[in-house]
Amino acid sequence: MQAFIGTGVALVTPFKKDFSVDTEALKRIVNHVIEGSVEYLVVLGTTAESATLSQEEKELVIHTIVEANAGRLPLVLGVGGNNTLKVVEELKTRDFSKFQAILSVSPYYNKPTQEGIYQHFKMVSEASPIPVIVYNVPGRTASNMLPETVIRLANDFKNIIGIKEAAGDIVQAMKLIQHKPKDFLVISGDDMITLPMVLAGGAGVISVIGEGYPKEFSEMVRLGLQRKVDEAYALHYKLMDSIDMIFEQGNPGGIKEIFKSLGLSENTVRLPLVNVNENLANRLDSFTKQLNK
Repeated sequence: MQAFIGTGVALVTPFKKDFSVDTEALKRIVNHVIEGSVEYLVVLGTTAESATLSQEEKELVIHTIVEANAGRLPLVLGVGGNNTLKVVEELKTRDFSKFQAILSVSPYYNKPTQEGIYQHFKMVSEASPIPVIVYNVPGRTASNMLPETVIRLANDFKNIIGIKEAAGDIVQAMKLIQHKPKDFLVISGDDMITLPMVLAGGAGVISVIGEGYPKEFSEMVRLGLQRKVDEAYALHYKLMDSIDMIFEQGNPGGIKEIFKSLGLSENTVRLPLVNVNENLANRLDSFTKQLNK
């Protein structure tokens, strides 16, 4: 579990202008974040636009990242959905030899009760051959996995090792930290409140902005974990405007503009997502150029 303390980044899937997967750009992005000193990589999460990838494309993305990483950092694979039996089937049939954990989102659209969420993750836990990080993101799933449910899962299933908590609610995060088992990881899923969560006892973050600016953001998290509060907040405020900007018109449109500014990939997204407008693109470009002076 020590592997998941610090900064993980939710990798995008870069596309060429014809909307095909750009494997060379993906390799550049992997190297960019590794050289920026992040602690681990998350593959095929929401930021990867995984909902718009075919099964063949998902396998291509996995292969490309595993090859580019070359064993340098721990890898977490997104394996989740709102069809419990389908998730279980994937967990029982996929080769996880290159991965250290899975990230599994709470079921979306169906709007299960807390008991339904518990029973879903019970089956995920029992089927998974590697550790599980559960993922609470009510803004996407339309249901909030309450702290009581998370703590129940953490106590009942030892291979559920942590949660990516993205409710955007610092009080809810603090309740998780207050009541969690000793080694259970409460990982921020919101870049803006990562530092307060870390200082409250959180384990770090699975980040989007940390993918664009890995050196600065991962250092902020490390400083927070070391309780170097003033230095950590100096970096937080340095990056704060960019965090607002990358989510202003949806994810991953904003972060892909940063990659375009950095010369790492095109800014192409797949429908139903569209590119950010010219005004936001210019602001992100200006911020990136200023930060990298």
